[in-house]
Amino acid sequence: MRPETSSTTSWLAAATFAGVIVLSGGFVAAQSAPDGENGRYSMTPIPEGVLRLDTRTGTVSTCTRNGAGWACYAVPDERSALDAEIGRLQAEVEKLKGQLAAGPTVSGKVDEPMPKSDPLKKPAPKIAEGERRIEIPLPSDQDIDRAMSFLERAWRRLIDMANRVQKDVSGKI
Repeated sequence: MRPETSSTTSWLAAATFAGVIVLSGGFVAAQSAPDGENGRYSMTPIPEGVLRLDTRTGTVSTCTRNGAGWACYAVPDERSALDAEIGRLQAEVEKLKGQLAAGPTVSGKVDEPMPKSDPLKKPAPKIAEGERRIEIPLPSDQDIDRAMSFLERAWRRLIDMANRVQKDVSGKI
């Protein structure tokens, strides 16, 4: 016969082993259980293959079938590109603010304003003392070309009108 403590020990060991199995099985089941009713990924068919949405991270991928099997590639996220550009611009603004706070980097006299000049503005006509002159600016080549094309069109219309009148008069007499 076996001693009584041995059966208690083996019963206790078996119970512990069964508990560990049950708990580890529950742990494995908890890990592999889907997040929702449809699982972690939501699939939508598209003409090229399948559009996959990761419900945990929100990333979208296109999955296509090739000779070796299925391959999924992440769809570029415009939002992340915009966030990156915003971050870059904010860093540049901070850098420029730091440069402004450091002080002026321009050397020389800066108290007087720079003279403003318009390169398209024509200079004022020179007037000699005691003499009043009016200078009329000459037309540019573009102005002359526009005037010539207008005159050519008007001349052609006048000739066409004279030809029509002549045909009308010769047909009636």
